[in-house]
Amino acid sequence: MLRVLWNSKSGMIANQEKLDSISNNLANANTSGYKRVSVSFQDTMSETLRREGYPITVNGERGQDPFTGTGVKASTWTRDSKQGPLIETNKSSDLAIDGEGYFQVRRSDGSLAYTRVGQFDVDANENLVDPNGSRVTIVPAQGVDVESIKFTEGNYTISKNGEVSIKDGNEYTLVGTIPLFTTNGTDDFISIGENYYQAKVGVEINQVENPSIYQGYLEGSNVDMVTELTDMIVTQRAFQLGSKGLQVADEMWQMANNLKSR
Repeated sequence: MLRVLWNSKSGMIANQEKLDSISNNLANANTSGYKRVSVSFQDTMSETLRREGYPITVNGERGQDPFTGTGVKASTWTRDSKQGPLIETNKSSDLAIDGEGYFQVRRSDGSLAYTRVGQFDVDANENLVDPNGSRVTIVPAQGVDVESIKFTEGNYTISKNGEVSIKDGNEYTLVGTIPLFTTNGTDDFISIGENYYQAKVGVEINQVENPSIYQGYLEGSNVDMVTELTDMIVTQRAFQLGSKGLQVADEMWQMANNLKSR
C-alpha cells in the first residue's frame, strides 16, 4: 500500500515539473531569442517480486520474474536550440543570429555571459548594450582601441559576418567585429536568468568561424504554441491520474484500518 502511495506521489511531482517547464515556454512565447525547454522522465529503482513478503504465482514457463517499480522522476531541463524565426524590425541596433552561436556581453559585475537576444541599443556613453545595460563584446580591428568605438544613430553598419563599420565623413571604416561563440556539445550552456547563459564547468567555448548576423532583425522564440498546449493537456491528465491513484490508495488504507479495528 505504501508503494502505491509513493508511486502516485512521485508521478505527480514529475508531472508538476513538466507543467512548470510548459508554463515557462508559454510565458516566453513572444520573447526574442528564447529557446524552449523540455523535461523527460526516468524510472526510479525497480525490483523483482520474487522475495519473501510478495504474493507471487509459481509459473515454470515464465521467462522472468515480475518486477515492480518505485516511481518516476523528472530529468533536468533540456533546451531546444532550434532556430527561431527572423523578424524584421528595421532598427539598426537590432541583431539576429541565423544559425549557431551566442553574443557575448559583459555584465555590470564584470562577468561574461552569452545570449541569443540581439535586442541591443546605444547607451549614453555611445556603447552598444543589451536591455540590462550589459556591453556587447567587440573585437577591435588592428590599430583600433575598443574604447574609441562609438555608436550614434545611423553612423554604423554591421555586416553578415559581424564586421562593424563606423561612418567617417562620407565613408565607412572597419573598426571591429562582433564575434559569436559556441561549444562543441549541444547542451553545454545553462540558463542563469534574464536570457543569459553560461557554459558548464570545464566546457571549452569557441568562436564561431562563419557567423551569420542580420542587422535590423530579431530572432523570435522557437516555442510552438500548439505543441505546448497539447503537452499541457496530456501532462495535466497524467497528474490527475497520479492524484486519483493517491486517493484510491488512501481509501483502501482506510478500509484496511476499519477491518483491523473490528
